[in-house]
Amino acid sequence: MRPFYVYLAAGFLAVLSGGLWFASTLGQGDDRFAQCRTSQIAGGTAQIGGPFELVNAKGETVTDKDVITEPTLIYFGYTFCPDVCPLDMSRNADAVDLLAAKGQMVTPVFITVDPERDTPEVVGDFAANIHERAIGLTGSPAQIKAASQAYRSYYKAHPEQGEFYMVDHSTFSYLVLPQIGFVDYFRHEESADTVADRIGCFLDEA
Repeated sequence: MRPFYVYLAAGFLAVLSGGLWFASTLGQGDDRFAQCRTSQIAGGTAQIGGPFELVNAKGETVTDKDVITEPTLIYFGYTFCPDVCPLDMSRNADAVDLLAAKGQMVTPVFITVDPERDTPEVVGDFAANIHERAIGLTGSPAQIKAASQAYRSYYKAHPEQGEFYMVDHSTFSYLVLPQIGFVDYFRHEESADTVADRIGCFLDEA
């Protein structure tokens, strides 16, 4: 089993090659969220996110409009992930709790990149174990690919070795606001306090 930083590196490099490049300087201009950002997204935030159609834990087909009804923190991963996914989703859940204590409600969403193993029931159980407000989503391979491409995320399954194959994937968490869309991302290494503080800034300015 490769250590988690190998997956991080592979995912990050692939995302860069796919055209998602995060600059290190802030852009001001007409961006009302400028003071909330730690980096600027080349091409603008409109390049990330968009409509999707997936399947929830009840087996119901849902769209982005059904899911993103309040500020939402989206993460692409898979339930068999041995380390990164549970850590990132738990970090997101902690950030959600920190925000809830201030009266700011955010929904953590988990979208699998492993639809072969992650059935509606599996992603539902995974999400429920992470946080009571968490939503788990799966879908057909085509639906997952479309959602991943919309958010410029990366994933690639290793050759199957029984049921215990691994999936390389990027590890960004995406903040999406209703009626606005994608506004920023969070890296794996950022703490729950940092994520909560930055999300709170966006919510204050929304």
